[in-house]
Amino acid sequence: MKSFDEVFQKMQEYCLDKIKRGELTDTAYRLWINTLQPLKLDENVACFTVQSDFQATIIKKNYTGIIKDALESILGFEVDIDISAVEENLDDDEDDPNKLKKELEESFTNAEYVYTFDTFIVGRSNEFAYAACTSVAKEPGSTYNPLFIHGPSGLGKTHLMTAISNEIKRRNPKTNIIYVTGETFANELINAIQQKKDTSQFHQKYRSADVLLIDDVQFIAGKESTQEEFFHTFNELHKVGKQIVLTSDRPPKDIKTLEDRIRTRFEWGLIADISTPDFETRVAIIRRKAEMLNLIIPDDVSEYIANKLKGNIRQLEGCVKKLKASKHLVGTPPSMAQAQNAIREILSDEQPAPITIERILNEVGNVYGVSAEDIISKKRSAQISIARKVSCYVLKEVTDMSYKSIGMELGARDHSTIIYYCGDIEKLVAKDSHAKEMIEDIINNIRNA
Repeated sequence: MKSFDEVFQKMQEYCLDKIKRGELTDTAYRLWINTLQPLKLDENVACFTVQSDFQATIIKKNYTGIIKDALESILGFEVDIDISAVEENLDDDEDDPNKLKKELEESFTNAEYVYTFDTFIVGRSNEFAYAACTSVAKEPGSTYNPLFIHGPSGLGKTHLMTAISNEIKRRNPKTNIIYVTGETFANELINAIQQKKDTSQFHQKYRSADVLLIDDVQFIAGKESTQEEFFHTFNELHKVGKQIVLTSDRPPKDIKTLEDRIRTRFEWGLIADISTPDFETRVAIIRRKAEMLNLIIPDDVSEYIANKLKGNIRQLEGCVKKLKASKHLVGTPPSMAQAQNAIREILSDEQPAPITIERILNEVGNVYGVSAEDIISKKRSAQISIARKVSCYVLKEVTDMSYKSIGMELGARDHSTIIYYCGDIEKLVAKDSHAKEMIEDIINNIRNA
């Protein structure tokens, strides 16, 4: 062999032969092995360069074996493989080694949606909610009041809420808009009560709003003091014509432990649902995000993604971002194989977050008006005792913890005590429909948090 370049050509032929025999995919060859540039053969070390650390990592992890086999069959002796990114060989006064990554991060930052009505993709699944929101934004307090939007997570409820806020501010910058989650509303009130603060500041904050927007309002369900406060806040705002907009993961009738007087107020105005976007809307979302990232995705790839990711707009946008990263770092246009890899990564990344003991104790404590510390303590007041028993029951329902483990977490209590507590709640749920609904809401809120 005259040069390492000739060895590299022979190696390429070896790999192409592997493709013919079905031992290597054409896509893997084009995306990874064919991006190698031969640098030198330093004794028994074959040195290659690629354009980025991203490429080097992928090739080292997945294709070192086949490259090594090819070279050893050509050279007739054992070799080690060294693959480095071009950036690693730059002098100190050259470009930043992380330039590609920085450019990519900038492109993502510059392409984030501003949540306005103009950037919202309208389809059959959301057109009614969209029309209601635009109407409210044009004339707050005079059309649909309250406006209640419900639907699963990731379908655009928060986008619409933010669009309402942005549009009202654009029309009248002096409008006092309060935008919080139901959980924040509940926690602010609970903190004020538990820390024995004057709640007048809390009242002033919410009752002075011109527009009150509350996301995930289902989190106030089952919390008596929070519902009491919300009831009075709602009445104060509504009677003077201030706009109220609420979102939830389910309609009012399905929030079991919501007080009837609040449920009826939610139903005074307009209830609009957002459902899973249809195929055409999903394709439109993919194309819009790709356009913002200066990325051209072939129609067949866009349609493939839309067929595979059906339930969540964030997943669609995440897939487009992954294709953009591949295009930017590797230099290859979006392909079906890349889309398949991106979808696989997204679905594996989006496993539900583990439910923590702290989360459960806080949720139960908020409902019963006690703290997580009270539940773990040796205190035996009626309110704390029922909260402790419910905590044991919920922990058993939503986690894989044993009775012994639950006992250790709840103040080193014996496992037989935990069994007794859970049995008490099972009996309570069987005979008391209100208690059953309250505990079901607690479990739903924990699982959907």
